Amino acid sequence: MDTIAVIDFETTGISPEHGARATEIAAVLVRDGVVVDRYQSLMNSGAWVPPFIEALTGISNEMVRAAPPAARVMREVADFVGGNPMAAHNASFDRKFWDAELARAGRSRTQDFACTMLLARRLLPHAPNHKLGTLVEFAGLPVAGRYHRALADAEMAASLLVRLEEELVARFRLGAVTHGLLCEIQGMPARELGRFIRSGTTSGARARSFAR
Repeated sequence: MDTIAVIDFETTGISPEHGARATEIAAVLVRDGVVVDRYQSLMNSGAWVPPFIEALTGISNEMVRAAPPAARVMREVADFVGGNPMAAHNASFDRKFWDAELARAGRSRTQDFACTMLLARRLLPHAPNHKLGTLVEFAGLPVAGRYHRALADAEMAASLLVRLEEELVARFRLGAVTHGLLCEIQGMPARELGRFIRSGTTSGARARSFAR
């Protein structure tokens, strides 16, 4: 299976398009079902942390002011991730901040994101909901630390990703699961998943090449 970089941001708000900035980032590298390396750092973008965000994350304005500059952190984590494909839980959120903060650091993204939330909706449809904490409990995964801190959330999203890959292998008798296949699966209706996998006629990742 591919080495995948699973990331998580903590931020001052929901969208960089409305002025929100990152306060913390973590990335973990997952290879053969195991986390093999980790990166985590608070980051100082000069932004103010609202009280409700501090209560949610435990990240204070004092902590952010003492952190390294955001551009330096983004260059470091971009080097850490390298060219590996990426994943996140609710990836549309993290992808926006990754692209925005990376652009401020003079870099740009080349790889796609897989989304463990979208994948879980297709592979674990009977979960009570598809929030990260709910899925960790539903799937019996280890709690890596406080929710809404970047490294703990990235570790738990990585565990969920591995669990979803195992579900695909077991359910459809796949020999391997690539990041490209995950990206295709997350964009289709759950009812079409079985036919899609068995047909082997995907546009990017050929499912037949992975079937036993």
